[in-house]
Amino acid sequence: MKRFFYFILLLAGLSSIHSCKDLIDEDGNPLLDMHNNQGLNGPRALYREITDTDTTAEYHYNGLLLSRVLTKGASITDVMYSGDKISKIDFRGFLDLDNDGALDEDSISYSQIFTYGQSGRVQTISENRWVYRRPPLVPPATTPNPFALLRKTKTLYNLKYAAATSKLDSIIMKTGEEVPGTPFDYTNYSKTAYTYLGDNISGVVRHYGPMSGGVFSPAITKLGYDYSNFDTRISPYTLLPFAYKVSVLLSTEINDRRSLILSPNSPKRMAITDLTTPIPVPAIFSTDYNYDPQTYVTKGFGINFIYKPL
Repeated sequence: MKRFFYFILLLAGLSSIHSCKDLIDEDGNPLLDMHNNQGLNGPRALYREITDTDTTAEYHYNGLLLSRVLTKGASITDVMYSGDKISKIDFRGFLDLDNDGALDEDSISYSQIFTYGQSGRVQTISENRWVYRRPPLVPPATTPNPFALLRKTKTLYNLKYAAATSKLDSIIMKTGEEVPGTPFDYTNYSKTAYTYLGDNISGVVRHYGPMSGGVFSPAITKLGYDYSNFDTRISPYTLLPFAYKVSVLLSTEINDRRSLILSPNSPKRMAITDLTTPIPVPAIFSTDYNYDPQTYVTKGFGINFIYKPL
């Protein structure tokens, strides 16, 4: 899988990055100073994820609720609520769909609607996605053409939870392209299964395949992600809402590699395996973490985590 090996190269590069930066938030409040590692006292929020060369994510809040996330390529994710539960997430910007380490030139917008079961957990996520592309220049024109709609897709995600533990057990996806003048039908699916070590996700396997008339055909792509050597400290992602983290994993087909964000602790070892090969060979990555005095992670896998007081 070409994009699988792109990811290996990308992650290897990220894991070699180191950074030490003093920052303030958008209101001028002091953030975690990574030079002296003093940390923050009292309630906190995750504010930034940075590398040596870029800010990969910046989180904004309305009171205690996550309201907007800024990511690479001037991309914006808006988070909306019904009460204290996320009801809708809108994204507009650019994604690395082919996982070659660079944002795609196509512009993407998607809207996700969240529904909840009687237990109060996310049960389904319905998504409409629009992909826009600039038509090629026709000489002698030199000015780039405006973006035009390339395709529109509809996707439905069903989330299942283990009866005994209430932990996320699986996500089943159905997706299809909307073609004007043609009845809509789901044409592709995926099945994602989660395994645990205590409260932490230790394994993720996602199968992709075609479907027709509601029937799933045999999977043609199978990817596995394994996490181990968990610490006992606090993952920065515990400060983000569950529904938003699931949305991040669903933003691209390859983003299951980030399933560690669902765990309360942080793995020091990660393995990624293309399970479609005759003899699967995992690509293995490892890291050491830095922590502040309140035991929150401040650095790992090449990413520095910046916090702000609430």
